[in-house]
Amino acid sequence: MSASATSAPRNATIDLRSHQTFIQLLEQLYRERALVPLAAGRPIPLRSDEVLIICRGIVQLFTIQHDGSETLLGLAGPSMPIGLPLTTVEPYWATALTDVDVLSLPMVEIEGSSVLMAGMFRNLTLRMQQAEAWLALSGKRLVADRLKHFLLMLAKDFGHVEPSGIRIPMRLTHHQLATAIGTTRVTVTRLLKDFKVEGWLTIDQRQIVLQLDPRFPANQLLNPMAQRL
Repeated sequence: MSASATSAPRNATIDLRSHQTFIQLLEQLYRERALVPLAAGRPIPLRSDEVLIICRGIVQLFTIQHDGSETLLGLAGPSMPIGLPLTTVEPYWATALTDVDVLSLPMVEIEGSSVLMAGMFRNLTLRMQQAEAWLALSGKRLVADRLKHFLLMLAKDFGHVEPSGIRIPMRLTHHQLATAIGTTRVTVTRLLKDFKVEGWLTIDQRQIVLQLDPRFPANQLLNPMAQRL
């Protein structure tokens, strides 16, 4: 890695609005920097002096409670930053939910570059919005409502619109879903069967596809995505 915190941004004349994604900006600034590929299920090393940008795939963020149980803190997708400098939770670790490519950015480099700071701001805002949505989710009394709204959140954040509905492009186990909403694997299995019987979702290649039928009130949250069909 040869790019420094000051040299690349200073020499580049970049209009952030001309870039569709933060990743495209990073690719222009740091073409010589190699991405780190990690296979699904692999732990992602985190350091106190660097931030990782997810360039491809989806990452799970975890902590562990005093009783030894895991808590899923969030999911980070393309363009989102993760890392120890961005959290006060301890312990805190990340694993690759799908195959991922990550880009390492030292904090000293980020702090010295107004271009990088501006590029990260929107994606940090998205992480904050996701965190607040997860907090609101935990306040829902009925487990069925928590699971339904969790799936809707995943569809909004990561979903791919298809003629048949919105595909959540990740293979989440029933245990992972249960951990995310604070229930048991058995309960998640039963509720998913109920949702399939209702016609709200289908399972295709171990991925969940939410139906865009307007008779399901919860789908009002997906209207902006439905308009892209």
